[in-house]
Amino acid sequence: MNCLQKKICLFFIVSSFIVFLSVCFISCSPQNKPSQAEGIKIWHWMSDRDEALQELARKYETQTGVKVTFELYAPSDAYTQKIRAAAQTNTLPDIFGILGEKRDFASFIKAGHIYNLTDDMIRDNYAWENKLFAKALAVNEFKEGNNFNVEPGIYGVPMDVTNIQMLYNKDLLRSAGLDPDNPPRTWDEFLAANRLLKEKGIQGLVSGWGEIWMIDCFASNYAFNIMGEDKVLDTIRGNVPYTDPDWIRVFDLFRQMRDEGVLASGVVTMVNKTAEQLFANNRAAFAFNGSWCVNVYHGMDPDLDYGAMLPPRVSDNHPMVIWGGAGSSFMVNKSSANVEKAVAFLKWLTDDDQQAFLARKTNNLPSNKNSLKDIPAILAQFANDMDNTTHPNVWGVAEFPIVIETFNKGIQSIIIKEKTPESLAEEVQAMKKRELMKMK
Repeated sequence: MNCLQKKICLFFIVSSFIVFLSVCFISCSPQNKPSQAEGIKIWHWMSDRDEALQELARKYETQTGVKVTFELYAPSDAYTQKIRAAAQTNTLPDIFGILGEKRDFASFIKAGHIYNLTDDMIRDNYAWENKLFAKALAVNEFKEGNNFNVEPGIYGVPMDVTNIQMLYNKDLLRSAGLDPDNPPRTWDEFLAANRLLKEKGIQGLVSGWGEIWMIDCFASNYAFNIMGEDKVLDTIRGNVPYTDPDWIRVFDLFRQMRDEGVLASGVVTMVNKTAEQLFANNRAAFAFNGSWCVNVYHGMDPDLDYGAMLPPRVSDNHPMVIWGGAGSSFMVNKSSANVEKAVAFLKWLTDDDQQAFLARKTNNLPSNKNSLKDIPAILAQFANDMDNTTHPNVWGVAEFPIVIETFNKGIQSIIIKEKTPESLAEEVQAMKKRELMKMK
């Protein structure tokens, strides 16, 4: 290699090294954080709401001069992966959401990624907090002495609320000689209505019970109704066995639905999207689904005539409790240079007018209680039962995942006649004992 070649080679080596150092410096420096000049950046996964959110962002910039950028990453699995990767590299945006269980939420807080909103919520005589559904805030709150060792406080802002109820097709009830304005309120009335529907060749209940969390939801509704909250939570704590007669009574409801022919064909392998299509196409009289279905059914059949109701109660001793709370929530990045601006925007986004706009545009229940008067009638039916809601994320105790899986898959086995309520109770309790022994 001659002298000229050596100089050229040395030039490229030095140049490459300088570029490498520059990239490292830029990627590792604090300049990676959003700056005030860049405005507010928000990551979300809600493809059905993206257009409405973009419209609100433009409105906010017009009113305040602050630019807000919503970036959509869908589907939800891809979004979750992006959020986790950004948390590891400290590149989270100013505002983001977390899709996961309470323990996932807690891990982000303990890692220093989420700003505590409590002071902002209670400022000015709780002006912000009092506008929002308490059950929705509870999903985003960590109480004193929580199991996750998170500092008490409110760490998320609910954008909407949701709950899971029974839906009934008014046209199909009418065709079976039933009053479409008075759906069954008790379990016995529900079974009797199904017999009339069967005579007309109409399927009874459809739901996506191939997704076992929906079975868990339905079963826990009736556990709360039959035995009450204290006994349900004592079971999770290990103080009440799953072989208790009340739990066998819960499992037996699925045996009754099986023997009475209540359940739609293939329900144990059915995903919820398929179940939604069946209900929207007038192929089943009842559905077990969440308030998000209003938007889904509207897209499938805008003329579908249906109503929402609490699941028919078995017992009068305890209230019927349904799963519900915050549907989607946003968190503020604690490390953002725009914390104050981010908080101000979320306050605006959850104010009366913006919440009513989102409800009309997306058919989702608003998290702002003051916005209910402007929502569609079917959504109002869901909203009226928000006081009946609960959720595993607010119970303060959590069942072992393997016990939940055994519980839910066992109910599937009851439906297909592979297990009895008594045998499932024994199986679940044996799994519970095994997990409790590991803790000793």
